[in-house]
Amino acid sequence: MRVCFIVSLLILASPLALAESTEEIYNRACQVCHATGVANAPKVHDAEAWKPRLDKGMDALLGSIKNGLNAMPPGGMCPDCTDEQYKALIKFMSSPKSE
Repeated sequence: MRVCFIVSLLILASPLALAESTEEIYNRACQVCHATGVANAPKVHDAEAWKPRLDKGMDALLGSIKNGLNAMPPGGMCPDCTDEQYKALIKFMSSPKSE
């Protein structure tokens, strides 16, 4: 019984242990375009470039990601990301680089 409980706990906890940080998701899925501004993608940590997009609101930005925009395909390069992950990625990319 005790072994069963421990195994169940490990199985349930394993997705949490494997969860990617926002920066890891950015490196895996977003940096391909946002690091250099490919096809007019706003560059990471360029708050000035992100401002007009942020002014449209988070819902509009989420819609652009989910539906695709210009050269960005629907879901960007992270079709398995959740809305919360997309929001965290937007905040990460649109914020000035922390020292």
